[in-house]
Amino acid sequence: MADELPANRLDRGLERLTWSGKLSLTSRILAVNLLPLLLLGGGLFYLDSYRTQLLNERYKLARIEAQITAEALAGASRERQEALLIQIGKEQRMRMRMFDAEGRLWADSFALDEEPSFQFDDITDDSWDQRFARWLDRAVDTIVSAEPVTDYVEPEAQTADAWPELVKAREEGLSQITLYDWRDGTPVITAAAPVGLNGATLLTTRNAVDITESVRSARSTLGLGVLLVLTASILLSLFLARTIIAPLRLLSRAAMRVRQGREREVEVPRLPERRDEIGLLARAVSDMTGALRHRIDAVESFAADVAHEIKNPLASLRSAIESLPRVEDPELRRQLVDIATHDVRRIDRLVTEISDASRIDAEMSRATLETIDLADLVEAIVGSREARAENRDHRIELKRKGWPSPVTGVATRLERVVENLLDNAVSFSPPDAPIEVEIGNVDDRVVLTVCDRGPGIPEDSREKVFRRFHSVRPEAEDFGNHSGLGLAIARTIAEAHDGSLIAAGRSDGKPGACLRLELPAAQ
Repeated sequence: MADELPANRLDRGLERLTWSGKLSLTSRILAVNLLPLLLLGGGLFYLDSYRTQLLNERYKLARIEAQITAEALAGASRERQEALLIQIGKEQRMRMRMFDAEGRLWADSFALDEEPSFQFDDITDDSWDQRFARWLDRAVDTIVSAEPVTDYVEPEAQTADAWPELVKAREEGLSQITLYDWRDGTPVITAAAPVGLNGATLLTTRNAVDITESVRSARSTLGLGVLLVLTASILLSLFLARTIIAPLRLLSRAAMRVRQGREREVEVPRLPERRDEIGLLARAVSDMTGALRHRIDAVESFAADVAHEIKNPLASLRSAIESLPRVEDPELRRQLVDIATHDVRRIDRLVTEISDASRIDAEMSRATLETIDLADLVEAIVGSREARAENRDHRIELKRKGWPSPVTGVATRLERVVENLLDNAVSFSPPDAPIEVEIGNVDDRVVLTVCDRGPGIPEDSREKVFRRFHSVRPEAEDFGNHSGLGLAIARTIAEAHDGSLIAAGRSDGKPGACLRLELPAAQ
């Protein structure tokens, strides 16, 4: 139950992300990479607040300038007033106009000076980038719902009544600020202030081009940066998606062909040049496919061998049973009955061994591993066999090297391996010959060696003895007493424990065979 909890939590976590499964990997990669850039691009619209802040500062400056200029003009003579209008207008790049108590224009810095201090831009000859900048300004104003600004238009009648800010300044006796918009999108700020106590008023006009240029410059810089990064991000995202999706699709197509079985030798790409998770996945799928094919081939071969091995005793059994009714001789009938009984036992042994061999992989996949001292296990098995007289008067010499010899595995299955190795040694050893069992640690492995004094195994046959149903028995043994699955089962169990089982000759040069079992030592 404890092992199931993390899996359940993972499943619940994956269920929460099912919405992402509706999008392709390319779309998700692009979305993840582009979303921060789009949020950054939204800063283009928030530059409007920067523009508003600049305008507010300029309002304060225009009011202060108008008030200071009005105070300076109040006590000056007409000649001094005209000189001040020209001087201040040039220095501050403003147009300054004076109106008398009746609202008539009597002084204009543009008219008094030979050269105006500034000129409004003529948009008829603007370049494409200027026109685009104005379009972008209008688009941003529309998106942020900016309040509309009155267009700046010079009135035909140059009187105080033509300017609302002058009218209000004359009525309230206080300075007034008004914002207008020139045709090129630049702000025009006018300030009206009363001059002295005789009813005269001052009107200053400034085209704040620098504000628009500053905002457009910041917007252009930010926009260009976002555009460049956006382009690079899209290209990199597509490249990343390609490096992920292309091999996944390749693996998917190969897996589908393997599943459909249309191409027996489908090569699943291993992508050896990739050292990332995709490469690990490709090699895992390739290895899994190879193992699956090997398992299918083994099942087919096993089924054919089973059919062949069972047919032999069945044929003998059928022949004996069919002959039995026609035989009158009691001795011959007894021999036929013995043959039939022997064949039945042989079939029963085959079925038992075949069933056991077919269950090993499934049982190992479900088994709970534990730490076992292999030396103690072997010692217990040897003692049990001696108590049951299963060694046929052979003395088993057990030699332990090192202490302890722990391995991780399934005790019952490892016991089966040891039993099979001892049975094999007992079968081939001559009468009264000792069987030598040695166990110890070699580096990070636990090694068990079982040696007999029999005829040995030819070097070219040392792999064949581990094939299923391959059985070369001593002449003294009755035919059919062995299924030929013992060593095959032992090797399967060893490999399921990440170990190995091999056959070799004796190291001392004497006749006989040695079976060597190696298992990883438990940490």
